[in-house]
Amino acid sequence: MNTDFNALTADLLTKGTSVGLKLLGAIALWIIGGWMVNLAVRLVRKAMAVRKLDATIARYAESALNVLLKVVLVVAILGYFGLETTSFAAVLAAAGVAIGTAWSGLLSHYAAGIFMVVLRPFKVGDAVTAGGVTGTVEEIGLFSTVINTADNVRTFVGNNKIFSDTIQNYSANAHRRVDLVAQLSHSDDHRAAIKILAERLAQIPNVMQTPAPAVFIDHFTMAGPVLAVRPFCHTNSYGQVYADTNLAIREAGFSIPETHSRVITAVPAPQRQVA
Repeated sequence: MNTDFNALTADLLTKGTSVGLKLLGAIALWIIGGWMVNLAVRLVRKAMAVRKLDATIARYAESALNVLLKVVLVVAILGYFGLETTSFAAVLAAAGVAIGTAWSGLLSHYAAGIFMVVLRPFKVGDAVTAGGVTGTVEEIGLFSTVINTADNVRTFVGNNKIFSDTIQNYSANAHRRVDLVAQLSHSDDHRAAIKILAERLAQIPNVMQTPAPAVFIDHFTMAGPVLAVRPFCHTNSYGQVYADTNLAIREAGFSIPETHSRVITAVPAPQRQVA
């Protein structure tokens, strides 16, 4: 009986050692393979940079290559453990159908990413509002698009959410209009106010002269006329021109608008006394 126990122990020790060595080999293969995948992606990135390939297509190709090589690495590790890759491929194909049915939304994100790369509603570096997020496009990935917002928050938005929603591309046109208003009081000379603001707008850095800034009476309120103040600028200068225009309106020296209300108190008529 001791002989059988010793044989069983030796067998377990041998198999445990074999499995442990395979685990160590798999870990080493994953580390080395991951390093090689990253190296391959970097080399492809440099090659595309040398050829000056469009940044949008380059980022998408990098993402697709990274996913493909990672899948190959996983298959290689499974083959190292003795699992036949042909059987694995069949299982993966069958699982893919089931997963594809369950994760149809994920596949729609993938398809939307391809359409965005082909149709080009925007490209990497554009300032956009897409999927309810406003910021600068950093990357169009396989399933999501990376947008950096103005307050420097890295935001991932599903491609299908972007492609099925309204997309505003602020970088597509040569210039953009800043829309602000200036409230005047009834005592202000509106003609003088328009002239002062037009002169101040012309002095703001990055304000375009063609088309020229527009200042005109937009509507009226109880406090007085309201001027529309609309300079034009390049998209990259929008924030600076917006802030400087607000400052120009504040420093123009207009009087503070006041609204006046008249309160009338109705005095009830004296009640007639009934005899």
